[in-house]
Amino acid sequence: MGQTVVEKILARNIGVQAVKPGDIVTVNVDRVMLDDIMIPFIVDKFHEMGFEKVWDPDKVVLIYDHLVPASQQDDTRHYRVGDEFVEECGLTHVHRSDGICHQLMTEAGYVKPGDIVFGTDSHTTTYGCVGAFSTGIGYTEMAAILGTGTLWVKVPETIRVVIDGKLPEGVMSKDIILRLIGDLGADGATYRALEFAGTTVEEMSVASRMTMANMAIEAGAKCAVFTPDEKTMEYCEQSRENYGGCGAQESLMSLEQVQKDLMGDPDAVYYQTITYQAEDFQPVMACPSQVDNICNVSQLEGITVDQVFIGSCTNGRLEDLQAAASVLEGKKVAPFVKLIVTPASRKVYEDALACGALQTLMRAGAIITHPGCGLCCGRTGGILSDGERVVATNNRNFLGRMGTSKVEIYLASPMTAAACAAAGKITAAKG
Repeated sequence: MGQTVVEKILARNIGVQAVKPGDIVTVNVDRVMLDDIMIPFIVDKFHEMGFEKVWDPDKVVLIYDHLVPASQQDDTRHYRVGDEFVEECGLTHVHRSDGICHQLMTEAGYVKPGDIVFGTDSHTTTYGCVGAFSTGIGYTEMAAILGTGTLWVKVPETIRVVIDGKLPEGVMSKDIILRLIGDLGADGATYRALEFAGTTVEEMSVASRMTMANMAIEAGAKCAVFTPDEKTMEYCEQSRENYGGCGAQESLMSLEQVQKDLMGDPDAVYYQTITYQAEDFQPVMACPSQVDNICNVSQLEGITVDQVFIGSCTNGRLEDLQAAASVLEGKKVAPFVKLIVTPASRKVYEDALACGALQTLMRAGAIITHPGCGLCCGRTGGILSDGERVVATNNRNFLGRMGTSKVEIYLASPMTAAACAAAGKITAAKG
C-alpha cells in the first residue's frame, strides 16, 4: 500500500518503512517556533516540569510579532519573560519586530522540505508550503518539546485536493482556499491533512501556496502539504541566504531525493479526493462571522465598507502587496475608507519599496504600518467600533476579532480588498 506525503514525512522521521492513519508515533522535532503571546506560559510550564535546559537551543526560534509595539501595559511582561528565557537557555534565533512568525519561519530558512515543526500558533500549518509537516500546539506541549525534543502525534488521514487549469483574471489562491473551506465546512478536515496537487498548484508561487497552507486550519486540518518542486527548492535556497543564513542547519536534500522521499505514491489511500477546475473559480469572501460562510463577491456588490486591511501571515507578502498595487495604480482610496497595509516582514517591506508597490499604495491613500501581525490579532493597528465594516485579507473573521463584537469582518484576497478600498463598497477587481 502506498503512502501519502504526510505519511512519508512521519515515517522518514521515525525511521520506519511506513505508517498508517491512526498510528501514534513519537517524532523527533526539527524546529519549534515560540511567539510572544505564549512565551510567559511556555516558560512557566517549562520550569514547572522541572526542565533546566532546552534540548537544542539552535532548533528554537522566538519571534516577537503580535505585541509589537506594545498596546497594553501587560505586553511588556511578555518581552521581559521572553528575554530572560533567551538568556537562561542560550537561545540565538530571536526576532524582535522583524515580521510575522509564519513569514519569518520560511523566509529566514528555518524550515525545509520533510521537516517536522511545531509552533505555539494555530497557523503554523503555513510551513506545509515547502513540504514540511507543521502544526500548532499549546504551551504545555511546547514546554515538553523544549525539554525533550520529541512529541507524540497521531498519523492523520489525508484529504487530497486536486486543482487543474488556469485561474481566471482577478482570482488568487486566497479565493481557492476560501472556496475549499466553504465546501468542507469549518470542521470538515478536523485532524486530517490537506494535500494539494494539480497543474494549477504547480503553477503557483510558494507565496500563493503559503496562503492556502496557512488557512487549512480554518477547516480544522491538522496540517497542509504541497509536494516540493523546483520552485520550493529555489525558495528554500534563497531563504537560507536571508538574515545571514541564521536558519541554516544541515544542507538541503536534492530535488530528486526530496521527490523520492516526499512525493505521495500513486496507490496511496486517501480519506477523500476533491477536484476543481481552476476556470470555475471566481472572487469570493468569507462573510461575518465564520470563515466557512462563503459568498461570491458578485452576490455582495454594493455593501459599503469603512475600512480595508491588507496584511497578515495569510496575505502580507510581496506578491500580495504588488497585486493590491496593480488594482490601485492611478486610483484613490474612497474618502471615507481607511486602507491599512501591513507588510509581513521587514524584507517584504524593503522589497515592496524597491519595486514601487508601497509608493503606489501610499499615493492611493494607504496607511503603511510597521511589519507584524497588526490588525489581524485585534491588538493594534486600526481596531474598529460598533457598526463598522472591514474587508480584510487575513484568516479569521470571528466576532470581536478586530474590535467590538458588532464589527462586521469580510475576508477577501488582496486584489478584491484593494478594489473595495477604491470603490468604498464591496466589489471585485476589474480586469
